[in-house]
Amino acid sequence: MIRPATALGVAASTAAVAGWVTPALLRARVLRAAVCPGLAGVGRPDSVALTFDDGPDPQGTPAVLDALDRLGWTATFFMLGGQVARYPEVAATVVAAGHEVAVHGFSHRNHLVRGLADVHRDVARAAAAVTAATGVRPTSFRPPYGVLTMGSLIAARHAGLRPVLWTAWGRDWEARSAQRVAGTIGRQLRPGGTVLLHDSDCVAQVAGSWRATVAALPRLAELADQLGCTVGPLRDHGNHAQAGSES
Repeated sequence: MIRPATALGVAASTAAVAGWVTPALLRARVLRAAVCPGLAGVGRPDSVALTFDDGPDPQGTPAVLDALDRLGWTATFFMLGGQVARYPEVAATVVAAGHEVAVHGFSHRNHLVRGLADVHRDVARAAAAVTAATGVRPTSFRPPYGVLTMGSLIAARHAGLRPVLWTAWGRDWEARSAQRVAGTIGRQLRPGGTVLLHDSDCVAQVAGSWRATVAALPRLAELADQLGCTVGPLRDHGNHAQAGSES
């Protein structure tokens, strides 16, 4: 027979684990767009927000910046603190080119396997690194792999960051062709959406995956035109009020 005290302990532990992991369910793209549009990055219906993860990168980031310059676009770059520490000058060029910087954590480790104190230190350290390298205090946060935990939300709040995920991605880390990257985005993207791409291959499956990303950007321009949307960073996307109401 299980003693009452033991049963209560098990129940409390189960509840604690459930509370910790429940936000991770919002990694499901369709679910979060339906129940948490601000978190999903849903903004103005005449706008598409363009975001890049995992940089800065000494090869990928300059190539992406050049492509964006040719298109006349600015975007939001969710930077890894570890990459910023290695390449602070590349991080600085992102801001110098007029883009928005945000936080992707210091190391690219899933928050589901990390404790609260570890996540708190990681997010705060990353925010400090981005601020020091760019001279700009970031305001947005996206966890590695898009997996939020209760610890992620607490750490982001303490760092003054709002979590933002995405509504469409190109799966560009798989180094597929530009046509397939754009096709994947096209099947998911709707007016008011947020696109996830990568300007670094530091955690990608294949080296040089950012090349497909760069080549897909003109195709993304065609998609945006078809939707009747402008393309820009999250700061111009108009989803701040929605995200704030859900936090």
